[in-house]
Amino acid sequence: MVRTYIILIIIGLSIIPCEAQVSGQPILQKEEADYAVALLPTPVLDTPDFQSVFGGSDGKTLRLSKKNFIEEVKFVALPQTVFVIEETIKKDNHEILRVRTEDYPYPAQTGYYIDSRFVEKKKEKPPERIKSLPDKDTIINKLFSAKGAIYIWGGNYVKGIPEMLKFYKPSGQLSREVQERWILKGVDCSGLLYEATNGYIPRNTESLFYFGSPVNIKGMGPDEIAKKLKPLDIIVYKRHMLIVLNSRQGIESTIMDGVQIRDLAGMIETISKKMLPVNDYLSEGGEDKFVVRRWYPE
Repeated sequence: MVRTYIILIIIGLSIIPCEAQVSGQPILQKEEADYAVALLPTPVLDTPDFQSVFGGSDGKTLRLSKKNFIEEVKFVALPQTVFVIEETIKKDNHEILRVRTEDYPYPAQTGYYIDSRFVEKKKEKPPERIKSLPDKDTIINKLFSAKGAIYIWGGNYVKGIPEMLKFYKPSGQLSREVQERWILKGVDCSGLLYEATNGYIPRNTESLFYFGSPVNIKGMGPDEIAKKLKPLDIIVYKRHMLIVLNSRQGIESTIMDGVQIRDLAGMIETISKKMLPVNDYLSEGGEDKFVVRRWYPE
């Protein structure tokens, strides 16, 4: 009789469905997603503690450096950017995902993090974001339209991300300046061109020293250099870059002034007083040098 009961119990257990109720709760066999795709412009930080950066202890304070940088922001991933999920950190109503992406292939000791509310998680690997280069006039017009935007460290989305006010709602009224920084409404120097090209160029300035082809400026004076430049050529030096708009104008985003259109000849003259024009950034000259790169296809 005992043997019969044991057999019946085993048979009964074998036919319990995967979603059987245990103490009133379903047992779901659910696999974790390995990938995520950006549905919105997605801030990428080097810390999982988004709340301490956007809100702080009082719920309305941004964590800013002495230069008004949110240094934790690395860049804004454009929609359709694909992330590989390395870790999932549970929050009350969302998750913080530790990720990596081909759109930002730079090493980070602390890792990179995104808020799950900006993305859609996927089990299967999605296709990478298509990097389609706009035509030259479209890029130049977009650069002109960015005039007046503030400098945002890691910023590359001039319109800003209003969802930041929803996902990290301030506890009180914000000034206009703080609100613009809260939603990352601005661009840094390389972020200006990154957005204008729909994320076609590398995101960091250091990657631009060898992007495209060199323009021969070695040993030349400002006037000679200015005559050689073409629209969308970039002038790159340590921690900064400028963009040629036409034969008379250039554009840049600086810490003090944000995005400004300037006299091209004057920009080159100012740079030449402080730095040496070279063709190869790594092998020529000392630290104070600059290069010109021509990257837009002829």
